[in-house]
Amino acid sequence: MKASNPGFFRGALVSLLLLAPLTALNYLAAQLLTVPFVPYGLFEYLTRVLPGPLITRGINTMVGVMNALSLPVADLAKTAEQGLAVAIFLLLGVLVGALFFALFRATRTGWAAGLLPGVLLGVPLAVGVSSVSGTGVESASPPVAGVFTLALLALYGVLLALAKRRLTPSEDAVSEAEATTVPALDRRQFMVRVGGAAAVITVAGAGIGAALGRRGLEFTEPEGAVWSASNALPNADATPQPAPGTRPELTPLDEYYRIDINLTPPVVREETWRLRVEGLVDTPKEYTLGELRAYEPVHQLITMACISNTVGGPLTSTTRWTGVPVQRLLEAWGVQDSATHLRISSADGFFEYVALDAIRSDTRIMLAYEWDGVPLRIRNGFPLRVYIPDVYGMKQPKWIESIEAVDTWEPGYWVRRTWDRTAQMRATSVIDTVATDAVVDSGGEQLVPIGGMAHAGARGVSRVEIRVNDGAWQEAQLREPMSETTWTLWRFDWPFEAGEHTFTVRCFERDGTEQISERRPPHPSGATGLNSKQARV
Repeated sequence: MKASNPGFFRGALVSLLLLAPLTALNYLAAQLLTVPFVPYGLFEYLTRVLPGPLITRGINTMVGVMNALSLPVADLAKTAEQGLAVAIFLLLGVLVGALFFALFRATRTGWAAGLLPGVLLGVPLAVGVSSVSGTGVESASPPVAGVFTLALLALYGVLLALAKRRLTPSEDAVSEAEATTVPALDRRQFMVRVGGAAAVITVAGAGIGAALGRRGLEFTEPEGAVWSASNALPNADATPQPAPGTRPELTPLDEYYRIDINLTPPVVREETWRLRVEGLVDTPKEYTLGELRAYEPVHQLITMACISNTVGGPLTSTTRWTGVPVQRLLEAWGVQDSATHLRISSADGFFEYVALDAIRSDTRIMLAYEWDGVPLRIRNGFPLRVYIPDVYGMKQPKWIESIEAVDTWEPGYWVRRTWDRTAQMRATSVIDTVATDAVVDSGGEQLVPIGGMAHAGARGVSRVEIRVNDGAWQEAQLREPMSETTWTLWRFDWPFEAGEHTFTVRCFERDGTEQISERRPPHPSGATGLNSKQARV
């Protein structure tokens, strides 16, 4: 019996064994050279062209799965997206390779035949990757990105065709024994060798590339450089003290949440960066970071939240922002009377519109260049980002490159993708801890400290209440917030009662407006509902 020709499933396996090391080598090259990492480019292209509701559904599904598995969303969301990007790229390549094997099942293909799958996959990917490239000083230009992508996929196609030729029995075999035993043995040895080489190259390339990538994003503050290292918080002497296990009042910079539209942040160099001011202005300008720092700085402690955050989720953080109020810059620009908004655009392709009326009435709107006394980190928006009080992060560009005065409002990046136009922060309250291991004695009564935070954007919090099981609502103690734009920590010392209990929290805004108790998902306007925590005491 003559040896069979490799078909669809053998082609899928071979494709995976070829694509995995090529992907790892591409990742390594992207860390060493100015070339794109094709899987990330493909993913970012898809997020820009697919319908907004589909992208939103994907985000909600990913966050929902991570919450269901009790995974740290703030830490792993970006890693999950990156893994999905690689999986999509591999799936496309494997499908094309498997179809190539199936269509040419009985043909001993030459290397030139590989240009067919290479071009079939490479041309649309080159168009997509080049369209999202060129963001950030160190990213590949669109022509380089397109040519590199096409060359990478052409190489994949050539290797695929050569592997197909190696695995297809020769038609002029001298005997039935040669056509069955020898080719089968050779093919088995070939697959083992390819698999082994693929594993070694994939692990080495991905490992070295990951190490280089982490090194490129590292930022180590000089000892004592952060403001909080040598300065007391403005409410340091306030009471009550947070319950043991409550989140830090000021978020460590390493723990600050990060959500943005790219899989890797644009790397912008201060020496070449300029902020362009253009559009309906009498005096177009370009600023260096040094020129912006020359203005008298303002400092503000600010809590920021992501609109994708679920009730009780981790995508909320607080730090000290430093920058220059946009209001202070308007006069120097000579903004014309016909202008109504500023279009703020970023190196990653993100953009948003801010009403000039809001800027003229609120000095807190700033262009920020420092967090906690040190320059913004690359992953957090270096060199410049905007702060707008009382709205979610989806309205606040990072890695800002240009500001254009315009006479018409248009939907910003996420508004175009069906998120809320206003995106005002929802009032929320969270139970961080039921400190059963820190019971305190008060006049012979055992009290269990319960604590967490409440936040209502810039509208402030006037009251927090706790309910135990189905009991009455009881008022918690509020700690004076660090500023009018930060969260408020609260504490409730609950009289000990053995058993399994459910604790629920709600808050009220400064004007008495009660937090929305109806549970709604993050899309499109931010999650609502009450946070509960079960504990056995």
